Amino acid sequence: MKKTLLYFMGLTMFAIGCQKNSINETGTDLNNVVADAPASFGRHCASYEVLERQLKEDPSLVGRMQAIEEATERFASNPDMARLVNGVYEIPVVVNVLYKTTAENISDAQIASQIAVLNADFAATNTDYNLTPSIFTAVRSGNTNIRFVLSQTIRKVTTKSSWTTNDAVKKTASGGLNPTSPTTSLNLWCCNLGGGILGYAQFPGGSSTTDGVVIDNNAFGSTGTVSAPYNKGRTATHEVGHWLNLRHIWGDATCGSDLVGDTPTHNTANYGCPASGHKSTCTGTPIEMTMNYMDYTDDACMYMFSAGQKTRMLATFATGGGRTTFAQP
Repeated sequence: MKKTLLYFMGLTMFAIGCQKNSINETGTDLNNVVADAPASFGRHCASYEVLERQLKEDPSLVGRMQAIEEATERFASNPDMARLVNGVYEIPVVVNVLYKTTAENISDAQIASQIAVLNADFAATNTDYNLTPSIFTAVRSGNTNIRFVLSQTIRKVTTKSSWTTNDAVKKTASGGLNPTSPTTSLNLWCCNLGGGILGYAQFPGGSSTTDGVVIDNNAFGSTGTVSAPYNKGRTATHEVGHWLNLRHIWGDATCGSDLVGDTPTHNTANYGCPASGHKSTCTGTPIEMTMNYMDYTDDACMYMFSAGQKTRMLATFATGGGRTTFAQP
């Protein structure tokens, strides 16, 4: 089973940076991630440098993330143990806008569009949800019962032309903005990310001082400054999936594991809009779930989570899951 507990000797997926120029990533084992490969077109995750830095800064991260995986396994055996009375996990969202130019100071309408996309995608009310091929309809997530509510928008002018994945954007002392109430609010940073980067997220288990998701202003929401093919707000859906402990669907390795039992094994990332029925060459040659939010396809061609991914995300709110403070009534 792909959901077999991994003990994270390598932790290939702690901080995720998605770039506009694609790289076909290959993993050699749990101790290594290959970040450099021939480029094509589409998204690309450049997680290795961020992962390496975070492990150097905090070696105890391995143990915390292993404990979260153990809590996830417990929750999968008893998924009702962390339900709220009303059945919904409501996540307050703080949007931090860092801008140098007028265009980078995105409008309230653009911010609202991103919250709307998150709510539609996580509730499975997105209009393209029903495009899911029949082979996967039985394993669709349905409503994840996770809802996002904009609680605050903070804007700050900056002299920086662009930001990188070094988390400076999350630190006031570095010219960015510290997260607001990170143990009870999801912080989104919207800024001009350099190097063609679309966004990156921090998994449960990391420091609260850098917790949250960073998204390029041209991929934030579904209106305003967004640019095709990343103009439907799915970068945030993908990154918030990471924030809720989802891995890339190909497990960041050739025929790797995403720790979910109902997603097919993928050779690697898919880009653009693959034809329906695209098959993996991994064991069993399964049809790949290219429309899953945790693949690398274009915004218009990703539109579902799986039921196993839903369980994994909800597990973060259970005891030991890493997002327990968000599940308080």
